[in-house]
Formats: sequence, structure tokens, C-alpha cells
Amino acid sequence: MRGVLVGQAGSLRRADSPPAPVPVTRSGGLSVRRRLPACPTGLVLFGCLFLLGCKQAEQPASKTPPPATAPPEYFHPDPATAGTIIGRILFKGAPGKSTVISMDADAGCEKLHAGKPAHDQPVITGKGGGLANAFVYISAGLEGKTFEASKDSVLIDQTGCQFVPRVIGVQTGQMLDLKNSDPVGHNIHPMPKNNREWNEQQSPGAPNAQHRFGRPEVMIPVKCNVHDWMHAWIGVVPHPYFAVTGPDGSFTWKNVPPGDYTITVWHEKLGEKTEQVHLAASGTVEVHFTYP
Repeated sequence: MRGVLVGQAGSLRRADSPPAPVPVTRSGGLSVRRRLPACPTGLVLFGCLFLLGCKQAEQPASKTPPPATAPPEYFHPDPATAGTIIGRILFKGAPGKSTVISMDADAGCEKLHAGKPAHDQPVITGKGGGLANAFVYISAGLEGKTFEASKDSVLIDQTGCQFVPRVIGVQTGQMLDLKNSDPVGHNIHPMPKNNREWNEQQSPGAPNAQHRFGRPEVMIPVKCNVHDWMHAWIGVVPHPYFAVTGPDGSFTWKNVPPGDYTITVWHEKLGEKTEQVHLAASGTVEVHFTYP
């Protein structure tokens, strides 16, 4: 049948055309005809598909970029309606005697207090009975509001083989700087329950270390694994309305949105107390705590 194409040896020819000549090899004066091996069309097709698959496999897979995360929407109090909360924590009675800290386990620490030993006094009061080292904060009333962490860092110094200050407050996400001002080695070891625990070793003259806490927690105890008399406490809250009192026991929060709040005060020796307050728009409210 004329016009039919026939595949042979990887080429096409018409069915009525003469067959292709067979190569002839001469050896010792004799002509030897060699038959070319047949190459099935299916095998050729398989090889082409295999090579095509390899080429596709070599091409890098397209990567879909992850969806963009929207930045958090921070709450900013309205200056036209924000108010002020002021307060004071008092202690009635004798604060108790301080105890001498024995540092003879470390000659370097003992030398820092030669002639004047260090004292441990959890309850410290000032004029008029103000209570120092009390951590006071808004514990309820700000739900649903997200506050941006302060850009200012908070410092814990290791000086005189003691943590200074003894009580520290930070926002979630706020930077905490760790410093060693002593000529001896220290480490700072917070032991949280709601945050990741870490243990930072610091040699004399080492650069400051930095850490953050990602979740609220009041209070986190801190110790030094090298010197067992060193203790501190860290309060972590998700907003800027907190304070650590000085010897006068007072605190002030400005730019507070109006609302109903629970205010909590914590002290390492005296425990917790709470008070409910209502802050009117553009108003000022006072709150006082008294430990007997």
C-alpha cells in the first residue's frame, strides 16, 4: 500500500521505497554483510520519556512563599480620657532584724565586705512606714489589650556578691540586661514555671548578657548556683502598669485607660494583697495597701 511509512532503525521510509543498503565489510578479500540490530520503536519512546523525566527532576521545585504575618495591633490609651493611679504600700510594726550573710565559702566575696559584712533584710521600710521591694501591678482589667514592650532595658547587676536590685519588673518581650560588676564569677539562674528556664554564667569583666521573657509570670525566683545566698525575684507582666517600690512605698501610673481594675501587690515575705478600683475618664484614683 503506497504512502505508508515504515519505522526502521530509528528512521522512517515509505513502504514502496527500496530498502536501505546494508553496510558491507571486507575481510581478507571476502565481502561480509552485517545485519544491523533492530531497535524497537517502543524502546526509543521509553528512552525519550526517561530523559524528559530526568530533565524535569533537575528543575528546582517552585517554592510558595509563606503567607505574610500581620503586625500586632498595639493598644494606645486615648490621652483625652486616660487617667492616673497613685498609691502607697505601708508596713505597720517593726521590720525585724537583718541577718549577716556568711560569705566565707568564697574568699573573693568575703574580701569585698572586709570590715563591713553584708546583711540580708527582706522587709525594708522608710519614713512613715513605706515598704520597699514590693511589686505592684494591674492584675485584671486590661484583658483584650496588647501593649508594645518598652524599648528600654532593665538591668540586674551582680555586685558585692548580691543581686541588685533585689526585685525587678519587666514587660513581656522587654530586654533584661545581666551584668557582673564583681571580680569573681557568678551565674544568674531564673526558675520560672510559665517561661523557659535558663542559666547564664558570667565571668569577671564579661560583657552583659541579655534575655527576654515571653509570657507573664509573677514572681520568678532567681538564684546563683555559685553563691547560695544570692536571691532575686522578677515580675513579668504584659503591660506597662507595674512598679517596684522604694523605701517610701509609693508608686504612680499615668496614661491609664479608664475602667475597673484589680491591683495586686506582692512581697517576698509578706505575701499578696489586692484592691479593686474604678478609674473614671481623665480621673485620678488613689489606692493604699497596709501590711500589719
